[in-house]
Amino acid sequence: MLAVIQRVKEAWVEVGEKRVSGIKNGVLALIGIHKEDGERDIKVLAKKIVFLRIFEDKDGKMNLSLKDINGEMLIVSQFTLLGDCRKGRRPSFDKAAPANKAEGMYEAFVSEIRSYGIPVATGVFGARMSVYLANDGPVTFILDSRDL
Repeated sequence: MLAVIQRVKEAWVEVGEKRVSGIKNGVLALIGIHKEDGERDIKVLAKKIVFLRIFEDKDGKMNLSLKDINGEMLIVSQFTLLGDCRKGRRPSFDKAAPANKAEGMYEAFVSEIRSYGIPVATGVFGARMSVYLANDGPVTFILDSRDL
């Protein structure tokens, strides 16, 4: 699983003209699911994001986790993270999980994050969404469950 995580002051998702979910202080996580991902990928990536110390303490050092600050998470499925742009001019999505597998894995990832007591908002799987955010910092990280 791939994740692009951003520390945010606020983030929300709209489908069409309608706001469907949002958070205040916390993390926006864009999640890409590889066709070979499994339960281990869900667990290791969720734990890493929840406990990664990317929020500032009273001294201005990145020393606090999402859990420490009682933050929220907005999770948005984004299969284009698996796009391979090395050849030609059109990305290949051969590495992305098919929609039926990806949706189940996405829902399992959301559940895993919630199991840590993190309030979670979500995008709408498979929908064309507009994602808005106020990146705090900016602070952005790319995580791959295969490297964890």
